[in-house]
Amino acid sequence: MVIVASGLGSWFTFGNLKAFAAVVAGLIVGVLIGTLTEVYTSDKYRSVKKIADESETGSATNIIAGIAVGMKSTVFPIILIALAIIISNAVFDLYGIALTAVGMNSTAGMTIAVDAYGPIADNAGGIAEMSGLEEHVRETTDKLDSVGNTTAAMGKGFAIGSAALTALALFVSFANAAGISSIDSLKPLVVVGLFIGGMLPFIFSALTMGSVGKAASKMIEEVRRQFRENKGIMEGTTKPDYKSCVSISTKAALKEMVVPGVLAVVVPVAVGFILGAEALGGMLAGALVTGVLMAIFMSNSGGAWDNAKKYVESGVHGGKGSPAHKAAVVGDTVGDPFKDTSGPSINILIKLMTVISLILAPLMASVNGGLGFISYIM
Repeated sequence: MVIVASGLGSWFTFGNLKAFAAVVAGLIVGVLIGTLTEVYTSDKYRSVKKIADESETGSATNIIAGIAVGMKSTVFPIILIALAIIISNAVFDLYGIALTAVGMNSTAGMTIAVDAYGPIADNAGGIAEMSGLEEHVRETTDKLDSVGNTTAAMGKGFAIGSAALTALALFVSFANAAGISSIDSLKPLVVVGLFIGGMLPFIFSALTMGSVGKAASKMIEEVRRQFRENKGIMEGTTKPDYKSCVSISTKAALKEMVVPGVLAVVVPVAVGFILGAEALGGMLAGALVTGVLMAIFMSNSGGAWDNAKKYVESGVHGGKGSPAHKAAVVGDTVGDPFKDTSGPSINILIKLMTVISLILAPLMASVNGGLGFISYIM
């Protein structure tokens, strides 16, 4: 449907098929990125099985293998995104790059569906276990959950690719709005901006993962307190206080995201007005490069760790309760904030900083010709 509509729209609007080619390029690259994501996160393939194998020798080797898989998984998606940029720019310039992002985002309905499938299957398994259903029910939901981990990672792959292309289009729009014809990487302030931008996805990920750790610690303390003070929970005579745990999670979700949110807004403004528009351009470029790589790495590592645990639970390497399973559980625990918190949030960071920079570009250009306040002392 998208292919037909884009073809007709391109022909009747522009009198050629250039726009159609850009949209199709985005669709093809998105599908290929999704396929590659499955290779790195599904237990049908070698990467996840390798993590499970490494679980035999403990948690440390499991985590090392998971990190290695995530890092390797960045290579081909980046090459595909680069090809999409080259092709779309060749056929329709900057507008073609924007249309390529549209091509990727045209699968949004399917992406949302496959992204939601994983949590639904996971919660179904939890309900089956808490309800005391037969073991075969839990085995079925585990298989569905494993598939859900892969589909969720594929959905994130689409989102990361489209975020990179969208940010690039907005980045060029920012340069035009700020009156910048080029960004010279030989200028010291531009290099400073590159370093700051390259650092931001790391500090942003650290803050979001730290937030997960803080919330988890409070949750564990609350659960231990209830077990300690209410002996009837273990005996099955009284029910736990679920509301207090839900309250901890909800408050942490709101409170702990204040600093990362403020960081994404304040840093571009500060860099733009203090160091100048060119330095801000360097910062956006640095954040785009490291952000896309970090997002792919964390998303795929987390999915691979989760499915490695499911693979061990299927009966290999001793199955549930074995030393390999305990190591795989540790890896899955590390992977959860990777794939569910920090990885997806980097996409928002990249887009938010670019949009804020674009909005404030005319104002920045009016401050000493876009050179920033530092030009007064240099």
